[in-house]
Amino acid sequence: MFISKKHLSRRTMLRGLGTAVALPLLDSMIPASTALAQTAAVPKMPRLGCIYIPHGATMAYWTPTTTGKNFEFTPILKPLEGYRNQLNIISGLANAPVGPESGEDSGGAQNHERAAAAFLTAAHPVSGDRAFVGQSFDQVVAEHLGQDTPMPSVELSIEPAGNVCGDTNFTCSYRSSLSWKTPTLALPMENNPQLVFERLFGDGTTDEERRERRRVSASLLDSIREDVASLNMKLPQADRVRLSDYLEEVREIERRVALVDAKLSAESLEVPDAPRGIPNGFENHINLMFDLQVLAFKSDITRISTLMMAGEGSNTRYPGSGIAEGFHNASHHSNEQKNKDQFAVLNTYHIGVLKGFFDRLAATEDGDGSLLDHSLIMYGSSMSDANEHNYDPLPILLVGGANGLIEGGRHLEFAPHTPLGNLYLGLLDKFGIHRDSFGDSTGRLEV
Repeated sequence: MFISKKHLSRRTMLRGLGTAVALPLLDSMIPASTALAQTAAVPKMPRLGCIYIPHGATMAYWTPTTTGKNFEFTPILKPLEGYRNQLNIISGLANAPVGPESGEDSGGAQNHERAAAAFLTAAHPVSGDRAFVGQSFDQVVAEHLGQDTPMPSVELSIEPAGNVCGDTNFTCSYRSSLSWKTPTLALPMENNPQLVFERLFGDGTTDEERRERRRVSASLLDSIREDVASLNMKLPQADRVRLSDYLEEVREIERRVALVDAKLSAESLEVPDAPRGIPNGFENHINLMFDLQVLAFKSDITRISTLMMAGEGSNTRYPGSGIAEGFHNASHHSNEQKNKDQFAVLNTYHIGVLKGFFDRLAATEDGDGSLLDHSLIMYGSSMSDANEHNYDPLPILLVGGANGLIEGGRHLEFAPHTPLGNLYLGLLDKFGIHRDSFGDSTGRLEV
């Protein structure tokens, strides 16, 4: 792994006239100290949101005891009872790529290193100083359906990348991103709402300033050329290669700048002033991120988003839950019932926070329904019982009307050890994308 006493800020952007272009996740971005708007017509395909929570759940309080439509809500999922008709609980899935392969060290704590990267790829993250995992589900959808929007996708997090780097036998990219454009190229996840806003709507504090900057904007490639050359001088060879690959995306962004202007020039869309920095407190922070996702979906700047609610191994404390124990510590319950109960309270708290996102989507009109009617939101983890560092069975939810493509109100229980990749293969079909395999899939699930 490349380690330097100096590091490139993960928030570094290639800046041109009126434009800020986000960079892919580079090894140079990981500090050395951490390395040891309503549209005229609703889109035919639903918006896609993928939300990751580490450390699994207290599965006994997560999984309903009955399947089908008449299931009873469990204590953890109780906050979502009002969304029964747009909810599917998916049981029986496993994500074996989280674990070690033949010849690798045993699982245990090292499963944390692979869990986030394996969540949307259903592929095994290879150890060593170079990332190699697989293209992620969200990016497959973005590749096929994100070309008609100014941004193919947006990648968000609550914690900064430098806080989630672990074992040096693995590249920091594995813990730092859910989204993989290619098996070797992770997309950086931004935790600063202000910078997310600028990515979505352009530089400038007010809507008037942003419109003016877009109006006078010159060719994007021309305006960032000097910044690219200057940045390349600071990067190691591996990062220069990654940046070169990423500039293929820049060519597409030039075309998208015109699309942004067309979207945001609509008199019916009111874009608020940009937020300033990172809010204090988890709830304030994540609620603002939810607001940005809703605004991005509403304005049709993007139809695909990912959000990492916490980093794998995060020991964040959530005062709003009433639990004083840190998240990671609480997940390691030592098989004591009182500790399992305590972790279930944290699980329930996170579901309650998630409900706020669904409330926003449901309250936002979109054509003949709401954004929730026209979205598919997947929520889950790559671990089951974090005390055991296992990955079977997983806590997985699908929420939203998905443009009528998926029936709601069900607890679907599949055969034990069914690969998570089978779910992605079935969901890709729903998005009109047919593949013979995805990750470690052995077939496709009908949901």
